[in-house]
Amino acid sequence: MNASPLDFDRYDHIRPILWTGDTLELLDQRKLPFVVEHVTCTTSDEVAEAIHALTVRGAPAIGIAAAWGAVLGAREIEAENGEAALMKLEPALQRLNAARPTAVNLAWALARMRRVLATSGADWREVLAREAQAIAEEDLAANRHMGALGADLIAPGSGVMTHCNTGSLATAGFGTALGVIRAGMAQGRIGKVFAGETRPWLQGARLTVWELQQDGIDATLIADAAAAHLMKTGAVQWIVVGADRICANGDTANKIGTYQLAIAARHHGVKFMVVAPSSTVDMDTPSGDLIEIEQRDPGELFGVGGSRTVAEGIQAWNPVFDVTPGELIDAIVTQQGVVERPTTASMRALFNA
Repeated sequence: MNASPLDFDRYDHIRPILWTGDTLELLDQRKLPFVVEHVTCTTSDEVAEAIHALTVRGAPAIGIAAAWGAVLGAREIEAENGEAALMKLEPALQRLNAARPTAVNLAWALARMRRVLATSGADWREVLAREAQAIAEEDLAANRHMGALGADLIAPGSGVMTHCNTGSLATAGFGTALGVIRAGMAQGRIGKVFAGETRPWLQGARLTVWELQQDGIDATLIADAAAAHLMKTGAVQWIVVGADRICANGDTANKIGTYQLAIAARHHGVKFMVVAPSSTVDMDTPSGDLIEIEQRDPGELFGVGGSRTVAEGIQAWNPVFDVTPGELIDAIVTQQGVVERPTTASMRALFNA
């Protein structure tokens, strides 16, 4: 029941990051689904601001954008070789790295840019641009491979539920968790798709169902609070989510609300799958207890779409991620392979090999 790359093309039409050769064009995800508009970045600091402001979001996409941000930053300095350029570029790289602290892909992509720059010669600007392009191309290829690996775990006719947005909008294209859904649709394995709204930024409601609609995939939107009840009905056999960081023991940081989905899934006998590129795997962090959880402006909870729904003077707590323990995860899918029921030993077997 394997699908060909041409079958995958049927469900892969969106590209959120466009490099023109002079500027970085980012599809403004804050304005979707009603306005399709790109933000033009001409400097590394503009890229950093776009990452922080969620103009571009999703761990892989953030890393790709930061890599191109380094290319833009290189235009603002003069150096005879890469080693000298790296010293001058480092402040800009640090500002890019600080834009979102939880997603490991950001630091990973910038580390790649530093490595190639440190060993390059007079052509260091071209070296940087080639590396950024390679990061983007590798991500798309990895997503398609992960999609096939994850879909192979799903029995034909299954209902699947996803959270946040993990598709083309969050990557170079095709997506991670949504890549599995796209591949599952191409293979005829998935009978029904459900998407949680994902408060407070509504990435599921604004982005995921819109993105699937563009590819002709029928998806049903549910309130986040309806997820456990939906599982109880038997309509869902798999929860498929992405990740912003996966620790050495399989603990996984993802969009806030993922942890409670994993708990409900275990109670109802629903399988739970995490899909992410190997760049998201952080074998240097032993467990999720050590992950820095980003706290965003509490004001994001006070309204919807710019309209305030909460009385003045109310306090709010707004962590943007939570951590799902590895023991609640049935499969971690990366382009390097699949780890079922992850433990530190099984994670090391694949990722330290």
